[in-house]
Amino acid sequence: MSANPSDIQSRNQEHAVAQPAAADAVTEQLYAMGRRARRAARSMSVAEPGAKNAALFAIAEFLESSQDEILAANARDLKNGREHLDAAMLERLELNPARIAQMAEGLRQVAALADPIGAVSDLRYMPSGIQVGRMRVPLGVIGIIYESRPNVTIDAAALCLKSGNAAILRGGSEAIHSNQAIAACINRGLAAADLPPDAVQVVTTTDRAAVGALLTMPEYVDVIVPRGGRGLVEFVTEQARVPVIKHLDGICHIYIDADADPEKAQAVVVNAKTQRLGTCNTLETLLVAAAAAEHILPPLARDLRQAGIELRGCEQTRALLSGQVAAATASDWDTEYLAPILAIRIVDDMAAAIEHIEAHGSHHTDAIVTENMTRARAFMRAVDSSSVMVNASTRFADGFEYGLGAEIGISTDKLHARGPVGLEGLTSQKYVVFGDGHVR
Repeated sequence: MSANPSDIQSRNQEHAVAQPAAADAVTEQLYAMGRRARRAARSMSVAEPGAKNAALFAIAEFLESSQDEILAANARDLKNGREHLDAAMLERLELNPARIAQMAEGLRQVAALADPIGAVSDLRYMPSGIQVGRMRVPLGVIGIIYESRPNVTIDAAALCLKSGNAAILRGGSEAIHSNQAIAACINRGLAAADLPPDAVQVVTTTDRAAVGALLTMPEYVDVIVPRGGRGLVEFVTEQARVPVIKHLDGICHIYIDADADPEKAQAVVVNAKTQRLGTCNTLETLLVAAAAAEHILPPLARDLRQAGIELRGCEQTRALLSGQVAAATASDWDTEYLAPILAIRIVDDMAAAIEHIEAHGSHHTDAIVTENMTRARAFMRAVDSSSVMVNASTRFADGFEYGLGAEIGISTDKLHARGPVGLEGLTSQKYVVFGDGHVR
């Protein structure tokens, strides 16, 4: 039997790639994973939608049937983590039956989405008679580096599989047992669908050298997605030799307009701050129009304090809510707390609110509460964030809530993707041309 030309080409390319200068064990492990991922990516790029969906459904079933093993592994991580992790990190790390069920549901939702790969759009005839269009294609190999949240392992695997990519996943050392238990379910699901086992690889070492290796092998990795704290994202951005899809902070604002409905404002703000503290779309700064502050802030502050939220405010806020609010410092306006703390500032009007958001925001998610739709539309045009909302909690800035099935992260960049990154954000486009013997 003759050799497959693509296999010969693959081997030649691998031998042509220069190996790392410091050939330590961790670097060698990552380069080997990269070679396998590159091979798997070629197979995944032409995999049939049915096979990809079958893998997603199978992984969901294995997650549910392996719940006891996953929870036991997670308990080991939580036990170790209590020695050095803060409350917010522990909350992100924890798994429970409800979260495992949500992970499985996310897989099934991704399977139900239309497969973007191979879709041709914008097809049009040119004066020469040729037809020109654009075909959606995978990015290739995606490296994902994340902290704490084991559910990211499933979200990343689901979206990379459905979008025809291969993935190398490097979770934090604090979640090593949870991630390995989940990885076992992923491997079983791939095998059940006859897809390459190397389409999703989870790094098994906790050595930090693995991160450095993953960031510096552009011959095998096409894009990096960091999910974690500011320190991680800054490190990845500075060190990576491949494109990065990322956001640094989630300093989210809600502006209560002079024409806001008090009941809506109360419901939206309390949910945005208290529904879950340790997420990037949680409210961190509340801006209130001076004309609305006197009748909206006192009952709102009462509910927030009853929910255990510490309030820090400007001088006007402290005067209005005497004895209930600590003094806000300059750093409070620039802080992503991920904790039961909320900064409050009374502003003159919407223009002042927008100016504050531009000066102190992180271009993640910002919202206005108002019954004045003219003002709402002006706010949406002026605020330069990846998600801008009207009369809705910032907690909706999420791939699951946006109908993406899941998200691989949220991007505050303007290229290549912006906002929650789902299937389309993990693809690119190439031009395709149809002719009938046309020559130029």
